Amino acid sequence: MKKLLLPITIALIMTACSSNTVPAEGLRHVVSFKFKPSASQEQVNALIQAFEGLQKDIPQIKAFEWGLNNSPEGFDKGMTHIFQLTFENAKARDEYLPHPAHKAFGDTHGGIIEDLVVVDYIIE
Repeated sequence: MKKLLLPITIALIMTACSSNTVPAEGLRHVVSFKFKPSASQEQVNALIQAFEGLQKDIPQIKAFEWGLNNSPEGFDKGMTHIFQLTFENAKARDEYLPHPAHKAFGDTHGGIIEDLVVVDYIIE
């Protein structure tokens, strides 16, 4: 999967579906997906459920939320689903990235993803 960089000013308005309270500080890891036209709703739903479920296996994830892109600006490059994970710091994020559960998630669900964007930022 290739990575695509979007302008920093892109507006992603999310309808939050959060399972816990988002901490006011830390590192945000924002992931946007564009799914292949062949991806079924059941496959997309399974990906969402599995992504949210990573919190059980990866204690570095302090919060998780997701929503559907509804920005009227037209700069979304076809990204439809936006996910935001919160980590305490960059070290926690760096432990998450190679975690076996995260790798298994990608191996299992990556086949329905046409493109993705990942950006991280530290809350100022």
